[in-house]
Amino acid sequence: MRRPMMAGNWKMNKTIEEAVVLAEAIHAAVADYDHVDRVVCPAAICLPAVRAALADSPVAVGAQNMHWAESGAYTGEISPSMLAGLARYVIIGHSERRQYFAETDETVNQKLHSALAHNLTPILCVGESLAQNEAGETDAFVSGQVRAALAGLTGEQAQGVVVAYEPIWAIGTGRAATAQQAQQICGDVVRRALRDGYGEGVAETMRILYGGSTNEKNIAEIMQQPDIDGALIGGASLKAESYAAMVRATDELYRSS
Repeated sequence: MRRPMMAGNWKMNKTIEEAVVLAEAIHAAVADYDHVDRVVCPAAICLPAVRAALADSPVAVGAQNMHWAESGAYTGEISPSMLAGLARYVIIGHSERRQYFAETDETVNQKLHSALAHNLTPILCVGESLAQNEAGETDAFVSGQVRAALAGLTGEQAQGVVVAYEPIWAIGTGRAATAQQAQQICGDVVRRALRDGYGEGVAETMRILYGGSTNEKNIAEIMQQPDIDGALIGGASLKAESYAAMVRATDELYRSS
């Protein structure tokens, strides 16, 4: 059985002081739910303080982005080695990075290779726009993103990647995909692409998260789907009580299974 994950993407929210308060509140609320991997991804400037606040906690820390180069003239960027000791996970290829900062399948692939080389666990984001969804292009587009991102990785390396399917039309809109829609893409598209690239054994070990307006009200139904192994959570992760409710619901499902 794949171990579930609840990963909170705080995006560009919370000052350093606010981030520490939230991290401590989350730790207090979810420390005992050990059937679930619990991850928080604060803004880069908050990473040292949040990492210190969670030093003795089962809650892991992730970064929201990184550059693929070890160092260089990349003003404003953060290298993977700079994340050493601060983050265990790193979100790569989020649709907001692709949309607003011109990230491409090629740069996402470079970042994946670099993250794995530096012992960081990538959370690879894929997902289609509303126009692509309505045009019936979801399967081809999302499977293409998966293949392009993982290009050049061995099966062993691919197993170190967590994939997050986030339909762009559902991010921050309150319009989540139904549990059945999410399962269809996570299973018939994302996991199928993994299976085609690496075989059944690798594909069945890799975790696939769903993201896009997930919250404490819909998480139980989402987590009952066989190919969904967790959630990449936006707004609901900015409040300890809502994030904790999602962790608790997931823990209860897996504890009873």
